[in-house]
Amino acid sequence: MLDVRRLHLLRELDRRGTIAAVAEALTFTASAVSQQLGVLEREAGVALLERSGRRVVLTPAGRSLVAHADAVLQRLELAVAELAGARDGIGGPLRIGTFPSGGHTIVPATLAELAQRHPALEPMVQEIDSARVSDGLRAGELDVALVHDYDFVPASPDTTVDEVPLLEEPMYLVTNAPTKGSSGSDTLAELLGPYAEAPWITARDGTTGHAMAVRACQAAGFQPRIRHQVNDFRTVLALAATGQGAGFVPEMATAQSPTGVVLNKLPLFRRSKVAFRAGGGSHPAIAAFVAAARAAVSSMMRSGPDEKPAMRYADSARASPMTGNAGMLMPGPLSP
Repeated sequence: MLDVRRLHLLRELDRRGTIAAVAEALTFTASAVSQQLGVLEREAGVALLERSGRRVVLTPAGRSLVAHADAVLQRLELAVAELAGARDGIGGPLRIGTFPSGGHTIVPATLAELAQRHPALEPMVQEIDSARVSDGLRAGELDVALVHDYDFVPASPDTTVDEVPLLEEPMYLVTNAPTKGSSGSDTLAELLGPYAEAPWITARDGTTGHAMAVRACQAAGFQPRIRHQVNDFRTVLALAATGQGAGFVPEMATAQSPTGVVLNKLPLFRRSKVAFRAGGGSHPAIAAFVAAARAAVSSMMRSGPDEKPAMRYADSARASPMTGNAGMLMPGPLSP
């Protein structure tokens, strides 16, 4: 009989690439991970790993077993959700990940909604870049998370995560210099081209926001000369307002723009979603978070300026690839 915990380790090795990375993520020693994978090979009766230089890689049999592990762990999530649904009430810890701008817009309203509907829930929020959410879900550090993707940053499909769309919103070019304004049909090159030689403000290297900014500028025909790297859009706006460079912010971040900043809407979009482990969407706590997040987004849009915001709610948003990874070895605080 194959042990589900060891299947989880094999899947983590497939995702993370090295035994050391698996050990660090799951707070094991590297030798313990190696020993457990060795036991899994003996259980399977075939070689699952082979040496490639100083690293180990999965054999064809190992990769095939990972696909089965995905299905097994998804079924476990479904079982946990079903058992939790049989209990009275929704309560206990709920570990929530969020990107920075979601943390000071969507999350507070969502938590207020949860507190009113399900006072026994204990939400715990941690800020995390969308690119790292999959690691947090798989390691059991998160139960649910707000994630986003951008145009020019294609998402990698992964069957171990489920996502629910929340909203789509346009991106804006932010500077402190007057612009001609967008006619609605301007190309990216026409909008960004005048700033080809300007300093730029982007998110930190390694984030989806940084990749979006660089690729958008490249699509406009130039390589951005990056001066500042900050992840908080409020800081981007403040720096742009004082002439420190040009940058990108989503519509959600423009509500309280500082004096002196100039906004110009771009033909680029950001899509925000709720991500959780595959099979976990029917868990009462996850479903409650999704419902509260949708209510929070709907309220944000109703309370916007008189001019109808360009962001669009969930079902009216454009379809986009799903991103992220998921799958936890055994249930944490969401256990029934």
